[in-house]
Amino acid sequence: MSELPEGIEEFLAQAGWGDAEIHPIPGDASFRRYFRLRRSDREGPGRGMLMYAPPPHEDPEPFLNVAKWLSDNAMRAPEIYAEDARRGWVLLEDFGDDRMRDWLDDNPDRETAAYEGAIDALVDLHRRDPGPFAPYDMPTYQREAALLTEWYCPAQGLNADAAGYVAAWEETLAPMLERQRPGVTVLRDYHAENIMLLGDPAARAPQGLIDFQDALVGHPAYDLVSLLQDARRDVSEELEAQMLARYQERADADEHFAADYARLGAQRNAKIVGIFTRLYKRDGKPRYPTLIPRVWKAMERDLAHPALAPVADWFDANIPQHLRDALGGEVK
Repeated sequence: MSELPEGIEEFLAQAGWGDAEIHPIPGDASFRRYFRLRRSDREGPGRGMLMYAPPPHEDPEPFLNVAKWLSDNAMRAPEIYAEDARRGWVLLEDFGDDRMRDWLDDNPDRETAAYEGAIDALVDLHRRDPGPFAPYDMPTYQREAALLTEWYCPAQGLNADAAGYVAAWEETLAPMLERQRPGVTVLRDYHAENIMLLGDPAARAPQGLIDFQDALVGHPAYDLVSLLQDARRDVSEELEAQMLARYQERADADEHFAADYARLGAQRNAKIVGIFTRLYKRDGKPRYPTLIPRVWKAMERDLAHPALAPVADWFDANIPQHLRDALGGEVK
C-alpha cells in the first residue's frame, strides 16, 4: 500500500468501500491517478473506478459538473458513487475494459460500426441545448494554437513570427465564430481512447464517455475533428470522409461545415503538436514526439483547405520545408 496516495483508505471507508481491492492503473499525461476497485459480498456495484485529482494541480469539480449535466441529458457518463472534491477524490462507475481504441485493435473488422456509433452519439449530444459551460471563444482558440509557437518552434530552434501567427489565426477563425452560436457542448477530447464500448457497436449499444472535464460551448465540428483526426490512432482518410459525411447528413450541417471542420482541425492539431512537445521537453515523457508525425500529417491536409490560407501562408514562411516533409521532424 506504500505507493497509494495518502487518505485513500479513509475516503474509501467513508464511501463504504473500505474492504475493496485496489488496483492502480498506469497514468501518463496529467496529475490525475486512477485505481480500479473490486469488492464482493455486498449490495450494490462490485466494481468501481477511483479517480484521484489532487489539488492544487487538479480540481475534480469540473468533471463532476459535466458528468451530472451529461447524465441529466441522457448521455452515458459514469455514475458517481461518492466524492470529496476538496481532497480530490471521486469514486465512479467502472465502464469495464472495452476502450474503443483497444477493442478495435482486437476487432479491426468492426471499425466502421464503432465509429458510426461514436458519430451518432455526437449527433445526439448536439441536438441538446448546450450545457452551462464557458464559451470556446477566440482568446481560448488563440491560447491553444499558441502552444505551437511557444513549445514546438523553440524546440526546433525556429525564430517564428509569433505576432503574424496570431493575426493569421484571427483572420481564419473569425468567420466561424458567428456560426458556433448558440453552440453545442464540446467535450474537447472525444476520441477512441476516451470512448468506452458498453456492448456490441453493431447492435448500437451505448458508448460511455470519460475525460470530459474541460467541456466548453463551441462549434459542433470540434469533437468531430478530435474523433476523426485522432492523435493516438490511425484513422484512414476514407473512414474520415465517410464519417464526416454521416455527421453532416444526420446533423443537417450547413454549407460552411467542411471549411469549419478544416479550421478546427488545423487549430486542434497545432495545439496538440505544442502539447506533445511540452510533455517531452518539460515533463520528460519521450513517447509524445513519436506521435507528432500523425498529427502533422492531418494538419497538412487541413492547411490545404482554402479557408486556411492565412495560416497556411504563415506555415510556409516559418516552418522549413524539410521539417514539414518529415511530418514535424524530430523534436530535439
